[in-house]
Amino acid sequence: MSEDNNKRTTGSEVDLEDMVASSDSGARKPAGTPGKLLVSIAAAWSLFQLWIASPLPFMLGFGVFNATESRSIHLAFALFLAYMAYPALKRSPRDRIPVQDWVLAAAAAFCGAYMFMFYEQLAQRPGAPILQDVIIGVAGILLLLEATRRALGPPLAIIASIFIFYSLAGPYMPGILSHRGVSLFGLVNHQWLTTQGVFGIALGVSTSFVFLFVLFGALLDKAGAGNYFIKVAFSLLGHYKGGPAKAAVVASGMTGLISGSSIANVVTTGTFTVPMMKRVGFSAEKAGAVEVSSSVNGQIMPPVMGAAAFLMVEYVGISYVEVIKHAFLPALISYIALIYIVHLEALKAGLQGLESSNPAKPLVRKVIGFLGGLLLMMITALVVYYGLGWLKPVLGGATPWVVAVGLAAIYVGLLKVASNYPELELDDPDTPIYTLPQTRPTVMVGLQFILPVIVLIWCLMVERLSPGLSAFWATVFMVFIILTQRPIMAIFRGHSDMATDLREGALDLWNGLVTGARNMIGIGIATATAGIIVGAVSQTGVGLVLADVVEILSMGNLMLILIFTAVLSLILGMGLPTTANYIVVSALLAPVIVQLGEQNGLLVPLIAVHLFVFYFGIMADVTPPVGLASFAAAAVSGGDPIRTGFQAFYYSLRTAALPFLFIFNTDLLLIDVSLLQGVVIFVVSTIAMLIFAAATQGFMIARNHWYESIVLLLVAFTLFRPGFWMDMIHDPYQSVPPSQFVEALGNVDEESTLRLQILGEGDFGDPLTTYMQLPVPEGETGEERLENLGLELVIEDERAVVDMVAYGSQAADLGFDFDQEIIEVLAPVDRWTKELMWIPAFLVFGLIVVMQRRRRDRTAAAATA
Repeated sequence: MSEDNNKRTTGSEVDLEDMVASSDSGARKPAGTPGKLLVSIAAAWSLFQLWIASPLPFMLGFGVFNATESRSIHLAFALFLAYMAYPALKRSPRDRIPVQDWVLAAAAAFCGAYMFMFYEQLAQRPGAPILQDVIIGVAGILLLLEATRRALGPPLAIIASIFIFYSLAGPYMPGILSHRGVSLFGLVNHQWLTTQGVFGIALGVSTSFVFLFVLFGALLDKAGAGNYFIKVAFSLLGHYKGGPAKAAVVASGMTGLISGSSIANVVTTGTFTVPMMKRVGFSAEKAGAVEVSSSVNGQIMPPVMGAAAFLMVEYVGISYVEVIKHAFLPALISYIALIYIVHLEALKAGLQGLESSNPAKPLVRKVIGFLGGLLLMMITALVVYYGLGWLKPVLGGATPWVVAVGLAAIYVGLLKVASNYPELELDDPDTPIYTLPQTRPTVMVGLQFILPVIVLIWCLMVERLSPGLSAFWATVFMVFIILTQRPIMAIFRGHSDMATDLREGALDLWNGLVTGARNMIGIGIATATAGIIVGAVSQTGVGLVLADVVEILSMGNLMLILIFTAVLSLILGMGLPTTANYIVVSALLAPVIVQLGEQNGLLVPLIAVHLFVFYFGIMADVTPPVGLASFAAAAVSGGDPIRTGFQAFYYSLRTAALPFLFIFNTDLLLIDVSLLQGVVIFVVSTIAMLIFAAATQGFMIARNHWYESIVLLLVAFTLFRPGFWMDMIHDPYQSVPPSQFVEALGNVDEESTLRLQILGEGDFGDPLTTYMQLPVPEGETGEERLENLGLELVIEDERAVVDMVAYGSQAADLGFDFDQEIIEVLAPVDRWTKELMWIPAFLVFGLIVVMQRRRRDRTAAAATA
């Protein structure tokens, strides 16, 4: 019987490995020389990416590649490895590489590297491809589509093919879909020989940023950080009610630093967390659903978010630090709410945690210990920040060396501390665990893994280096840790075998380089293929057509367009990876949402729209019937994958609600808010999300009555959007006749804004009405402010028409144009602050708490009677 169980366990492990490999790194593992060649080329790709990210090429004057050349080499590696690592069909061999795949891999790599190899010749004939260029371009596009089918499945390849067909068949398309069409030469030139298509922004971000972050995560995992994060989460939370599930949420959040893949995250943490969740009473489906919900959210958790977050840097035109700032609050609120959902599930079912091996401490000592640790962290952060701020002007160019030495000293000190505690062992997920590891030894033994993350955050936030360079320095430090942590730890423990320890560290480094590259194959291919879609949109103008179609379908209603976008993201996400899904939907619909918002009086920041698309692209990994993360979790838990998917979607309703909330209330994204406002928004929004979770789960202190759930939803909505009710009570703006625009400009405070309704022309010369937010410029009078704005108006018969817009002025940046008419001026008025609506909301919430407490107490009294 035990042999049957062992076979079944081994089979399930093989299935899981195949699932992760087929979706992330390629299912083929050839033996012998082909296998060595495969891993060697993967490692060479990682080394190439480290080389172009480092300052060495510029210092040595050798191996300097421009952006186009780097993208070309990057794609050549991705294409070659795609044909080597991904079998053509399910029945294709996994243990060897057929001859035809060698041929296709070499041809695809040549086509990918064509821009690099013939860069100078192509630069001399821009926009005039010769027959050789066209042949290579056509072959390259076809080979890229086949590599996409192998690595990512048919959907993305089919969608890209449709856009290519649309580009060529424009004159034959019906109605508004028709366009003048492009020739084969024009198509190849745009898609393969310029940076408008395949070699566009998406592939550039994959080359410059994404690879290094994926490599950083792979090295962190190989060093042992993944196991460390899981153990720490369990030692801290495993003894609470439903503790293994809470630990799964925290572990998945931390593992999001390592893996940008939902499926890999599920399998990495799920093999440990899911059996333990089942052990304390969770059903197979609920255990899998908790793991899916927490793992998928790993992609939205800063500072290391999914690949799509790096694309936002280019598409939105803001720094990665700004992306992190805007994304941080919703991600943190979402994770806190998921921990609360798990807590509610444990309360409903009367579940307990695992037995803790930590010595019991009174609550006061726990609180004092926590606050002491928090205070120590804050003091350390202040000392580091202001200490280095003082060192930089004193030491000048020597500062990096001094900081490096200091960092190395801290690293060695942490290893000395870690050597006093036993090493963390890799647990067998099939072996029952009845007691949890002690917190202090578990935390202390791996503190060195936090240092590379600190380096990454420091470079991003304080030094303000580019994401690529920040990831490079963090990766360099990670390489140093992998090579040195074993021998140094062995010396401190008094049983050093230097040669063996160095060999094992070098092997870990090699495996990390290979794993990082293999994890990047799918992302590299996805960004290149998505470039075809973006290129077709820019070449044919289909984006403008789509805007008209969407506006007709939504009847100009912004909420309908948002729902339409969310559904489209979920549908596309059934077959596309998150990155490709984000590129396609943001390229097609993000400008439409912004434009419709302007026409409806809601001025939506571009970052809010892109985060909206990003969130729903991630949600597609959860949503049945094709949510791959749910299938992976079901394979671990032994539950039904469809039921797991529906349960995970139910748990993820909070993640689906957040994008709609921050579109209408951009305070959640910390846009134009002070530090104090940010803290208040975080606290109130977290409470609101916990109330939302209680409403959707049907349980808070006791099981909800149906009307209590409805009231709780209204309370949560009020806390999230207090302005909705306050606008009904008191309009925030008063209408001013357009002819009095200059007077209104002079009467308002400099820190405030005016809202203007503008009548102008659309892209095809048709009348178009939009709203505009006008920050009030400096000046003592309205006339002076108008001049500083760079705007001249003609006022006649109560009309205000734009007569002149100064070049490079604030007015030009805002979008003012000649002959536009200002048809409405809305000036801000003094009114009660919208946050006053929180008071009745909290009072109603308090009433429900009292009602549920009484009901719970009555039930408990009846049970004991």
